[in-house]
Amino acid sequence: MDNGTDSMLDMYLFETNSLMEQLDELLIEAEKVEDFSTDDVNEIFRIMHTIKGSSAMMEFGSLNQIAHHIEDLFFYIRENGMDAIAPDLKKNLFNLMFKSTDMLRSEIEKVENNEPLTVNIDNIIGEINSFLNKISNQPDATDSSESAEAASDTPSVEELNMELANCPDDNAPFFIKVLFEEGCGMENLRAFMLVNALQDLQLNFRFYPDDVETNSGSSQTIIDNGFFLALEEEDHIEKVIGVITSTSHIQSYEVIENARLKKADAPATDPSPQAEPANISKPDAPAPAQVASAGNAEPAAKQTQSPAANAGRSHAGPVKQSLISVNLSKLDALVAIVGEIVITESMVTSSPDIQGLKLDNFMKSTRQLRKLTKDLQDIAMSLRMVPVSGVFQKMNRIVRDMKQKLNKDVRLTIIGEDTEVDKSIVDGISDPIMHIVRNSMDHGVEVSSEERIAAGKDPQAEIILSATHTGSEVIIKVEDDGYGMDTEKILAKAAGNGMLTKPESEYTKKEILGLLLLPGFSTNEQVTEYSGRGVGMDVVKRNVESVGGTVSISSELGQGSCTTLKIPLTMAIVDGMEIAVGQSIFTVPIANIRQSFKVSNEDVVYDAEGNEIVKCMDEFYPIIRVHQLYNVETEITNIEDGILIWVEASDTSYCLFVDELLGEQQVVVKPLPAYLNSFNIKNSGISGCTILGNGNISIILDILSLYEMAQY
Repeated sequence: MDNGTDSMLDMYLFETNSLMEQLDELLIEAEKVEDFSTDDVNEIFRIMHTIKGSSAMMEFGSLNQIAHHIEDLFFYIRENGMDAIAPDLKKNLFNLMFKSTDMLRSEIEKVENNEPLTVNIDNIIGEINSFLNKISNQPDATDSSESAEAASDTPSVEELNMELANCPDDNAPFFIKVLFEEGCGMENLRAFMLVNALQDLQLNFRFYPDDVETNSGSSQTIIDNGFFLALEEEDHIEKVIGVITSTSHIQSYEVIENARLKKADAPATDPSPQAEPANISKPDAPAPAQVASAGNAEPAAKQTQSPAANAGRSHAGPVKQSLISVNLSKLDALVAIVGEIVITESMVTSSPDIQGLKLDNFMKSTRQLRKLTKDLQDIAMSLRMVPVSGVFQKMNRIVRDMKQKLNKDVRLTIIGEDTEVDKSIVDGISDPIMHIVRNSMDHGVEVSSEERIAAGKDPQAEIILSATHTGSEVIIKVEDDGYGMDTEKILAKAAGNGMLTKPESEYTKKEILGLLLLPGFSTNEQVTEYSGRGVGMDVVKRNVESVGGTVSISSELGQGSCTTLKIPLTMAIVDGMEIAVGQSIFTVPIANIRQSFKVSNEDVVYDAEGNEIVKCMDEFYPIIRVHQLYNVETEITNIEDGILIWVEASDTSYCLFVDELLGEQQVVVKPLPAYLNSFNIKNSGISGCTILGNGNISIILDILSLYEMAQY
């Protein structure tokens, strides 16, 4: 595809996927009350109308046809109301809509993957038509072959009598001839999009050629003769012109009065009745405007209209948009460039060539440069931030379908769906969240309401999906109030599978639940349609870790379970504190630092196991010596010679002992080389690395996993 078509495809996918998300949310909420409101019906009609038109323009036949038939169905419902549908058929309507939207999504995925679309969609079309016939008390439609045969008997546009301005023998009093820009391509589909836009205004009009939706050959007719709109009412002309002037790739338009009608109305004594098409000219117009180009369509239209008509004209023009959609690859490129700017700025300000020199003006400029660089970074990051609501709302559909198939009474509660994270991270956590929700539905909650009542619980089970901000990360939790997990059973299963690395008696509860994240582990005795508790959780763990996050599981037997995902807000640029330990330089994210301070030997005490702890804000926190943890040689081993950094991540808080603080610096997070994955780097307190101003590498510490590593 050329760049223009590729851009159109990107826009089509963005718009269509957005509409499908809106449709899913609407269907889920409407099903809860077992009815569609008038607004719901209008919204579904609008969504299908838009998808139908844009799919036709892109020549995606299956998507166009499915949307077209759903639009027909909801046109009937819109005209006759939901009361026209028998109560016992409303459930069938919801099931049909979910089935239809699944088919639409399947076809959209094929477009995204550059796969051929489904050729035969007769089954879903037949179901939609059959339901429409049922609620309208009509017999099923005739066989499609008969319809095709009947259609073949209809004469083509070229065969019709083109007496008036290349239009058929239409007695409409007014016509508008539209010419598209030369070489714009797909003229028939552009004409069809114009027709769709006019239909939204519910105007009484006809168009020629009248087969632009289905006949690509009509493009040549439009190129040769133009595209014609036939209007019955004069006061509709201005509205149509408003749509035309806001449509892209329009070269010009011409308003024509039906000359045949003038012939019929002309007095018998008139020796020369007007035979040629005449332009509309109001008495107060200074001169008739024969053709209005796309560039000056607005002034031309005003020349032919009265001041009263012009009063409402501003509403018909294009509306300025305050939002635009941008390809994610462009944002990736922007963030990458900003990252390089951050590194280069650091190299300039820390260059050894200027060390020790008194350069007041230079230092003032570098401070301003650093401020602007940070502002640029903040803006670049904010462009990529999107709410998790898109992912969360998809879970409504998962729960809805599983409720029906498993016959379980479960409600999904969503909290914090407006929480924002980086777009790439949102895409990366969608599948893990879906898998965890399925686990909770399939094996987390009880089989029946009676079983829950017997256990003293609410008859309806609940799954809570929540997201909250904590500094530089987002905490996403999937909680259920179901069975909970039997740690003894998990440990026994792991022992039977040879997965234990130490005696069973030495495993803590947290470690036992962590076994669920090992590859191939499952406590499920039978394979079901959905993932069992623990099945595939290693994939969840791997996917979450691929975006820099962590997974943990907690549970109380008989009370329920909670799977927690800790996800970074962004993986690109962070504010960091550079610290020195011996000859090594590490970076600690500023968001994890609460305070740094010096202590004396007397301030350090020991817990029952002999570990160093220190008092901060009336609480005692453990001390982790970085040089001991990573076996780094240093002369700073006395607690009074170094410095403590009080750090915090999630619900974990402790103090790091380091040689010295080197200063705050924005750093670009670089992923570690892939060959290091075999060394379990993710669980070694390391989240990545960065390039310093002098070209050296600094390890970025993961405060949470560093503490967990120190405990073992």
